[in-house]
Amino acid sequence: MAITLSASDTASPPLSARLSPPQVWGIALLAPYLLVFLAFVVYPVGYGLWLARQPSSYVALYNDPIFARAAVNTLIFLVIGINIKMLIALFLSGFFAQQRPWIRWLSVIFILPWAVPSIPTILSVRFMLNPEWGVVNQLIFKFTGDDGPNWLNDPAVALAMAIGVHIWKSLPFWTLILLTGRLAISHDLYEASDVDGANWWQKFRYITWPSMQTLYITCTLLSMIWTLGDFNSVYLLTGGGPADLTHVLSTLGIRYLRLDQLSLAMASIVCAMPFVLPLVYFMMKRLSR
Repeated sequence: MAITLSASDTASPPLSARLSPPQVWGIALLAPYLLVFLAFVVYPVGYGLWLARQPSSYVALYNDPIFARAAVNTLIFLVIGINIKMLIALFLSGFFAQQRPWIRWLSVIFILPWAVPSIPTILSVRFMLNPEWGVVNQLIFKFTGDDGPNWLNDPAVALAMAIGVHIWKSLPFWTLILLTGRLAISHDLYEASDVDGANWWQKFRYITWPSMQTLYITCTLLSMIWTLGDFNSVYLLTGGGPADLTHVLSTLGIRYLRLDQLSLAMASIVCAMPFVLPLVYFMMKRLSR
């Protein structure tokens, strides 16, 4: 009697036989990157969310007055620092776009704050603002005969200094990005505007800004995402002081870690997600157009 076998009864070939050699090499080369992504991205994020799973952590965080002050400081840091930084970068990109030899040498010096590591540069600013032996107060005493203020003892002044350090440190990078956008604009448009007698403001309004608007908004959104995770400007300059009044959300987690309150540290980081996720959504939506 003849026995017929269905297709499901026949043994399927092994996976290696169904893949072509380029596909096998592709999987082999992608496997290490996938393992690194799982080990250093997925696992830490998942473990942090697991540590912040208790509702009591968010209740304790809400009852901590330092958390409310840190959230307000974060909004101030984002709104003031990023807008000032991006506006200055926009106009400095026009300055460095000029074809003059001395401007090229000046651009090399201008980019140094961004190229140098954050720890020595920000700590040097902190030493300069020392009320007793800092160079800033020494110059004030030399020219006026009066003692300079304690720059980092007032919360408003200390937060303003941290915003200034953040702008000074990251300004060269965004200026360079916007400079590439300016250089991509056709020079024929500016030559035609010269023939029509347009001034510099009309050139910027009708040629430069429409050509760079998408790049500027995308850079602003990306800068906001990076700034939310930047703790160097505040932590290295003020340490969150005085009296923990200059903390932002990124440094508040470090404060809780130093107090061995790991669940509160993770909860404070999770509370920053409502700031980050909308920014990521809008940035990806603009990039997908």
